Amino acid sequence: MVQRASGLDPAENRTALEELADHPGATDLVVLPEAFARDFGEAGSDLAPFAEPLEGPFTEALRRASRSSGAAWLAGMFEVAPDPARPLNTLVLAEDDRLTAYRKIHLYDSFGYRESDTISAGDLEPARVDVGGFPLGLMTCYDLRFPELARTLVEQGAEALVVPAAWVAGDRKVEHWRTLLRARAIENTVWVLGVGQPGPRYTGHSLVIAPDGDVLLEAGEDDAVLDTVIDRTAVADVRRTNPSLENRRL
Repeated sequence: MVQRASGLDPAENRTALEELADHPGATDLVVLPEAFARDFGEAGSDLAPFAEPLEGPFTEALRRASRSSGAAWLAGMFEVAPDPARPLNTLVLAEDDRLTAYRKIHLYDSFGYRESDTISAGDLEPARVDVGGFPLGLMTCYDLRFPELARTLVEQGAEALVVPAAWVAGDRKVEHWRTLLRARAIENTVWVLGVGQPGPRYTGHSLVIAPDGDVLLEAGEDDAVLDTVIDRTAVADVRRTNPSLENRRL
């Protein structure tokens, strides 16, 4: 889990990605934040000039990182959309030659921002993917405030939710981030990994939450790398004690 800021120059961000790939350690998955291919810039900035096709320079850099490290790599980019003026906010998971894309469903029209002015919403297609035999559900930043998406991913078999973000800093924002990540873990009895861009513009505080809601790791506001091991046994153990998913009445 790499808590690192992206800049306004896509080429520099690809270089940063290559540098990270030179020292990945032994791992199955490397997660970078939302919009790692290019930062949002000032609120309301035109992002269309920085949109890439799914098979473009950034995803090729992710593929190279995956091939060189033997790990899957997950990061955010702006993808060319049917509306060329408003690209998609897309997470891309690269694992050797496999690409999985998740287009952010819930746009950040909140707290004085209007992401929908510059970004197109993705189709209502949750992204559940297996990495190293572990079923993961992908969410992006503001998606965290919508428990329906997390529950849908869990109903599709996800046992960990991975949430790359650029969670804008502000009053109560760290508390919201921590509380919502823990809530998604507790109510769904799954692992939750939240990976954010650092301060001062964003909140940082990348987190690893266990299926029982315990905070196992937490970064501060600055650049950080968190290493963790998650296992499916912990999910099964918590669900034996707290079978809340089975106890639902629909």
